[in-house]
Amino acid sequence: MLDSLREEVFAANQELVRCGLVVFTFGNASGFDRQKGLVVIKPSGVPYHGMQPRDLVVVDLEGNIVEGNLRPSSDLATHLSLYREFRGVNGVVHTHSRYATAWAQAGKEIPCLGTTHADYFRGPIPCTDEMAPCEIESEYERNTGEIILRRFREHDLDPLATPAVLVNGHAPFCWGRSAAGAAHTANVVEELAHLAFLTVNIRADVNEISTILRDKHFLRKHGPSAYYGQTAEEEQAVPNR
Repeated sequence: MLDSLREEVFAANQELVRCGLVVFTFGNASGFDRQKGLVVIKPSGVPYHGMQPRDLVVVDLEGNIVEGNLRPSSDLATHLSLYREFRGVNGVVHTHSRYATAWAQAGKEIPCLGTTHADYFRGPIPCTDEMAPCEIESEYERNTGEIILRRFREHDLDPLATPAVLVNGHAPFCWGRSAAGAAHTANVVEELAHLAFLTVNIRADVNEISTILRDKHFLRKHGPSAYYGQTAEEEQAVPNR
């Protein structure tokens, strides 16, 4: 089932390895076919180097296995929570990348300190509250999704303008309009986390960039009047591409 989505999710998982965002069996990527209501996700605990597209697991939005002989990622319930709530999100990636995870372990959001950050996020990369003991002890992965959603609801955040979150004490979850887009976001988040770490160590009292500069950079790439990059027609006109 879903051969093209399987290939995309497989490639997204391999991209995490290629970019150094995961080690051993850490992390996972998934993709969502909204028309069919099915999710393709990495199997739990399977090493990336030996994994094949056929090993990926297909589940419905309730977490029932539709196709596959392996158990899906233990983070499945978190992925499903994000797909149910965030319209336009069709790919989710979870990593334990070094700098982003360090910010999560510190329980601190990643501030928007420059235009590199603003090209991708219209504000800080948020960090959730700590989970309560009862949330950890019962339905941990589903509650991880719930604390992410709670953070976005309480602060009225647009998931397409803020395509990642740090789970307090844990690590980042990132998303996009596709599995490939989510893997790209995860790579960007790690770069921004590293830049922010370096910046605050150079100058501890640094301020976030102005709202007007932040919005200029974000909207020229992502707004209704975006002008960064090429149109599809212009891309086709580039020779030897």
